Amino acid sequence: MNQLLLPLLLLLVVAVPLVMGTRKQKKQQAAQKDLLENLAPGDRVMTTSGLYGNVADASSETTIDIEIAPGVVTTWLRQAVREKIEPVVETDEDVVADTDPALVGGVAPVSSQAPAQETISAVEDDKSGAQVAPPLEHGKK
Repeated sequence: MNQLLLPLLLLLVVAVPLVMGTRKQKKQQAAQKDLLENLAPGDRVMTTSGLYGNVADASSETTIDIEIAPGVVTTWLRQAVREKIEPVVETDEDVVADTDPALVGGVAPVSSQAPAQETISAVEDDKSGAQVAPPLEHGKK
């Protein structure tokens, strides 16, 4: 009995992760196949190369037309579509935060008694723009 226990445990340690991995891979393949079969005109997609666009024509079994800019339609293989991009839905909280008059432009209102020059300098201090680095000097000795 003890002689069979060690090979059985080794078999379980190797076989269980292998079986679980193949199940996960099959589920991913089925989901990708379902996505490619259910593409319809108007869907927003991303290709495997990272290009975003809207499906213009999905009538062919092997290719798909994607509109990448207004009036610019390109033809792709269906397998090049990586994922379907869902539109962003704004919640009521986002709309309220965007229209809050107390925070116009993300800056708190400045009192009207302050001189104009102080107001301008306060706004300029809040800006944290990109800084330009000096050019690199390659090959100079």
